[in-house]
Amino acid sequence: MPVMHEGPHKPGKISPEVFARVIRPRLGRARAEVRVGPRHGVDVGAVNLGGGQVLVATTDPLFVVPAYGWARAAWFALHIVASDAATSGLAPRYASVDLNLPLDMSDGDLGEFWDGFHRACDAAGIAIVTGHTGRYEGCAYPILGAATVFCVGPEAGLVTPAMARVGDRVIVTKGAAIESVGQLGVMVPERIAAACGAAVARAAEELFWKMSVVEDARVAAAVGVGDAGVTAMHDATEFGLWGALVEVADAAEVGMTIDQGRIPMPEVVRRVCDLFAMDPFTASSEGTLVATCRPHQADVLVARLGDKGIEAAVVGDVVPRAEGVRVFAHGKVAPLVYPALDPFWGTLGRALAAQGKSPLGLPLPKR
Repeated sequence: MPVMHEGPHKPGKISPEVFARVIRPRLGRARAEVRVGPRHGVDVGAVNLGGGQVLVATTDPLFVVPAYGWARAAWFALHIVASDAATSGLAPRYASVDLNLPLDMSDGDLGEFWDGFHRACDAAGIAIVTGHTGRYEGCAYPILGAATVFCVGPEAGLVTPAMARVGDRVIVTKGAAIESVGQLGVMVPERIAAACGAAVARAAEELFWKMSVVEDARVAAAVGVGDAGVTAMHDATEFGLWGALVEVADAAEVGMTIDQGRIPMPEVVRRVCDLFAMDPFTASSEGTLVATCRPHQADVLVARLGDKGIEAAVVGDVVPRAEGVRVFAHGKVAPLVYPALDPFWGTLGRALAAQGKSPLGLPLPKR
């Protein structure tokens, strides 16, 4: 049955309703060995290999912004997809990379980008095993293809957002809007420095290198999974921390009670979000790990993360589905619903336009 076009759409992930109606019912051949298949809010799939081993895979667009600088752009492009793989509880090992390049990307630029990507993979313990590279009409920054990262390991070590349980504690690392503030720090440092001072601008730029949960997830898995500790992990990307919490609750068919006041809020995040009138809790936050953990290990996990220099806090509890997902803030309680809009891209676009630049940080043509 053909899918009819229903008018203009917002950029970013499709809605849970469209996913449920269009994508999930049509998944090719059903195979018994598929342990985890496509599901909204679950970023990995898993295949049973036998002998208690599973193959985990996750795919994301290869997001490349030249204005970051090639090394920084390559690091971020890798960690977007590697972070999702790491939330499985298993270590990322292999990658497949499809590069669909614009015709005007020079061999020199490609070489700088690929060297950075190779170095980022090497540091993360990931071997690139296959892929495709070509230049084509219609290809343009920032989406230059896609990458898939694979993990192989014991099924007993696998977690997904669907495995969160009633009674778990909810843990958040680093805080909200990590990605949004980190990218603004790289793309519009002059604006931040002029309004907030050079120290805040430097702190925002440094936040860029925290836009990964690979280390957060590694530490969490080492504490233990399932009854031994962590039951679910999820990377807060589009639609920010609020979106990630709702996705975990929906995947596991549970409710949550969240205390907003317990969520880490770095001073640089508060200052930059105030400057741009951007809601930190709905803004993109690659680098923020949401984890659910058995109560007896929650404080242990927070302490282990702290030992690695990763700020974390217990911010709430997993409760029965009937209680819903609620957030307590400023003496009031309100339902936590999936955000209708992620404010980051609009904020960045306006900030760059004020400096005469395109959304990719490139100078706008003169008229």
